[in-house]
Amino acid sequence: MEFSDKVRVFLTQHGMEPERFSLADGTAAFISEMELGLAGKPSSLDMIPTYLGFGTVEPGRRAAVIDAGGTNFRASSVYFAPGGAVIERCERSPMPGSAERASWQEFEDFAAAQIEPMLEGAEGIGFCFSYRAEVTPERDGRVIRLSKGVDLDGCEGQLVCAGLRAALARRGAAEKPCVMVNDTAAVLLAGVSDMREKGYDGLIGLICGTGLNTCCVLDTGRITKLGLPAGEKMLVNLESGGFACWPAGDFDRELDAATNNPGDHLLEKMTSGAYLGELCRLTMRGAARDGLFTPAGSEAALALTELSSAEADKLACGEWSPFEGGDAATARELCRAVFERAAGCVCANLSAILVLTDCGSDPERPCCISADGSVIRYSRAFSESLAAALESFTAGVLGRRCVIRTQEEATTLGSAAAALLNC
Repeated sequence: MEFSDKVRVFLTQHGMEPERFSLADGTAAFISEMELGLAGKPSSLDMIPTYLGFGTVEPGRRAAVIDAGGTNFRASSVYFAPGGAVIERCERSPMPGSAERASWQEFEDFAAAQIEPMLEGAEGIGFCFSYRAEVTPERDGRVIRLSKGVDLDGCEGQLVCAGLRAALARRGAAEKPCVMVNDTAAVLLAGVSDMREKGYDGLIGLICGTGLNTCCVLDTGRITKLGLPAGEKMLVNLESGGFACWPAGDFDRELDAATNNPGDHLLEKMTSGAYLGELCRLTMRGAARDGLFTPAGSEAALALTELSSAEADKLACGEWSPFEGGDAATARELCRAVFERAAGCVCANLSAILVLTDCGSDPERPCCISADGSVIRYSRAFSESLAAALESFTAGVLGRRCVIRTQEEATTLGSAAAALLNC
């Protein structure tokens, strides 16, 4: 987007201009941090081995799925039919610990009760656990801490799948193998059928919603910190939201200081739906203080006590505004800059994976970005900017092509695939 002179000067003075860190520099920094993380050296990208293999599921198989990733808990039965995976049954409930504090054992018992009706005919259980956990070689996860307003007493250090199996045993249920999967890895695996049917060159998982993360497929020999022989494929979770090399501007620092985890997940705070609205609000308030608005516009900007990411997106696209006349145009430019920079960050993230995995160089066989999340699905300002960056930089400069695909219930379908490919 072209910015007016006054907006351009303001953004530059506060370090918020979208091109402050070029896409080339951002991509190079991502690659460097990825390589450090794979080697087990200090890096802002954890590059977490999932121990999950990569492949396709033959028709006629069934899996049970638990999706515990926020204030909602879902238990499902998924059947892989010849035409694709089908969710046969799904029960939704409030997540234990979301309304009031609960214990870890209460959560285990609740999860067992919810998933037991889904076990008939299931070969295994895919447990999508979207909180911080240390992944074990047994494809289980040891809980580090919870987030998203969920409070489960005694959760730290607990094994997710082992706890579920123990709770099922207490109920006298049939024993089933269980694997833990992160939501981004699940979204990647949900794209396997698209990759096979459309002949894509590779597959990347992207979550861009409340949070930000990406997942890629690497040869085990590239994950040098594991010391495994080459020749097998493994999903690796980047934890992209933790990337710390993108330079922060004044309003990034203001936002970060007000969070409950200052200094952590810095890229996520520049790109995700949990923060984009607030970042736009702070940027407009700064512009009001610097005199970019009329007196009436400044009053309107300073009166904004909250702004959702959805509202900020509409403001950036000119579909809604609390301002009038020239002030509305100024506010639109400011919000558009925030979304444009966010898209540039994600473009660099995806470009780095394409280069590291050597995918997408054949124009006839692009890489598939299997994506999910409210920002990638519903933000017009973000999606337009990301598409432009992928075309101009990723394809035009790097010669790497990709297509973004979303599908309903991707996390559930991918978790079912993880169970059947790895149990």
